[in-house]
Amino acid sequence: MSKFNRRTFVFGTAVAVGAVALGGRATAALPYPFKLGVASGDPLPDGVVLWTRLAPDPLENGNGGMPTTATAVDWEVATDDKFTNVVKNGQFTAVYADAHSVHVEVHGLQPDYEYFYRFRAAGHISPVGRTRTAPAFDTFGRDLLMAFTSCAHYEDGFYTVYRRMAEERPGLILHLGDYIYETSHKAEDPCPRRHQNKEELTTLGAYRQRYAEYKMDADLQAAHAVAPWLVVPDDHEVENNYAAGKRDNDKPSLPDGWAKRREAAYKAYYENMPLRGGAKPNGDKIQLYRRVRWGRLATFHMLDTRQYRSDQACGDGWKYCPEAGDPSRSLPGMAQENWLLDGFSQRQGTWDVIGQQVFFARRADQNGASGMDGWDGYPASRDRIQKGWVQRGVRNPVVLTGDVHRAWANDLKADYTNPGSPVVGTELVTSSVSSGGNGADTTGVPDQAGNPHLKFYSQHRGYVRAKVSQTKMDVDFRAVKKVTVRGEPVTTLRSYVIEEGRPGLQAP
Repeated sequence: MSKFNRRTFVFGTAVAVGAVALGGRATAALPYPFKLGVASGDPLPDGVVLWTRLAPDPLENGNGGMPTTATAVDWEVATDDKFTNVVKNGQFTAVYADAHSVHVEVHGLQPDYEYFYRFRAAGHISPVGRTRTAPAFDTFGRDLLMAFTSCAHYEDGFYTVYRRMAEERPGLILHLGDYIYETSHKAEDPCPRRHQNKEELTTLGAYRQRYAEYKMDADLQAAHAVAPWLVVPDDHEVENNYAAGKRDNDKPSLPDGWAKRREAAYKAYYENMPLRGGAKPNGDKIQLYRRVRWGRLATFHMLDTRQYRSDQACGDGWKYCPEAGDPSRSLPGMAQENWLLDGFSQRQGTWDVIGQQVFFARRADQNGASGMDGWDGYPASRDRIQKGWVQRGVRNPVVLTGDVHRAWANDLKADYTNPGSPVVGTELVTSSVSSGGNGADTTGVPDQAGNPHLKFYSQHRGYVRAKVSQTKMDVDFRAVKKVTVRGEPVTTLRSYVIEEGRPGLQAP
């Protein structure tokens, strides 16, 4: 394969349309195709997934303005952002049936090492991405700076949170769901920006177009370009509050079209995420729960809490479920529960980090009622998992959560009805990127009297930053005050320390 043109790129920014091609000018037949940026994900000690998607006209009919023919895409990985030391390269064939998405699984790299990557297609060169490999399985490696967030409704605000995350230059970013939203606000609702397509998404073309619209955002592209991501979807990638392959009871279903809609949604999700080939959907199902080891420092257990629930929502909009106490009910499904417990038994890292979507700790309101869309709707399932990690000697379980558009910090209790019950783990809940619009200053934790294990609460938009070492996890809840205007600064609202071998939140 020919080498890329040795020109200097501005890291994390888009290359201008009509970028200089190898050996001459860009091919006139295909306009600049890298308008959706680049990404990497699911790092291993010897490699990583590289992603891009060719789309010279990203919003055109869901196909990105690409022809129906296949397109050769060259890729290369280097140890520097000027690509003076290229260590791996190759070629990928992007096809129309997969929206000309590119998923390159690179191997043969050094563990715990920083790399840079880029693509070329039809004479055009992509932006440059930065990525890194995980430490070798038998080493701790360097301390890990990670960040995680969720819930990025395009119409609710700008993606300043993504930009501030990128500026941290973390070694790993986790996205815990609601990367896109399938519905739009009403015309009379004030919004800083609007979806091009106002209809609820149901078709493959519409989902593809929505991903393209979100991915054209420069702040999101910067966050993807700065570090590898671990991603899992929540509900809005398909439909609000869907569960177990069904729809929420308060929304009538189209029986013949619901499976097709899930198939379209999952296909578009895979096409637009830096996922390995094993996650490629099979019809209306997709395999996304997986384990990613970060040497001996941490094991990331990434869950899917939507697709395998033992039943659909009960009652009125998840507010009441008479069957919630049924011990046979499982939020992740029994197969995934057993997979998670098996992972705890392996005890391969100092930290067992559970990346998942919905509120894990008990959160009862002043009347003692709990929301049914989180683990409160499946208390026996939560109890099995918590007892499972205690019985298996897991010293440092940390649950990472999204979904609720608020930041929370929670101690996890062996018995939530007993304030004196031992703390057996920690939950960190990120606020949203933009969903919910501008945040608000708050004091105190809602209903803390009935939930003394809930320690911190904020309504501001933001993310969680955590520095993970062998002895502790330093946690910062980071936030911006407004998302309806661009460029807001980020501040730290609260900091905690989780000490190795001592579950729960401590003052720094």
